[in-house]
Amino acid sequence: MARGRVFTPTVAAAQSWATRFHTFAYRASGGRVGGRLLGCPVLLLITKGRRSGRETTTPLLYLVDGGNIVVVASNGGAASHPDWWLNLTANPEADVEISRKKMQVRAEEVEGAEKHRLWKRLVEMYPSYAAYQSKTDREIPVIVLHPAG
Repeated sequence: MARGRVFTPTVAAAQSWATRFHTFAYRASGGRVGGRLLGCPVLLLITKGRRSGRETTTPLLYLVDGGNIVVVASNGGAASHPDWWLNLTANPEADVEISRKKMQVRAEEVEGAEKHRLWKRLVEMYPSYAAYQSKTDREIPVIVLHPAG
């Protein structure tokens, strides 16, 4: 059995509700509410469901690296990848909302020296990422979102 945080049905339901509320508040306020969490910037990632084909919106902490945006598929240190990352592996094209700005992006998982460089910056921004990695057997993906066009 893979090691990692376990989400009970109650926790999963609460997380789903919190995600919907966060998304609503973010969009209604143009990111003034929900645009920062735990001192970190937050974006909305819109992916296409790999099975349903429906749009799914997920608030995520992010880091700007040059002209790109970096996110982490930590899933709080769970044994499984988050659904949004599984959606991106099936279709790397997505949309991002930062404040009131919406842009198309293409996702790319980074590895090796590039992942190490970005991971260091991500953990400096949000130290819990290191704790999440220590709690799970899976390698937590670091994803670069490249603006399309």
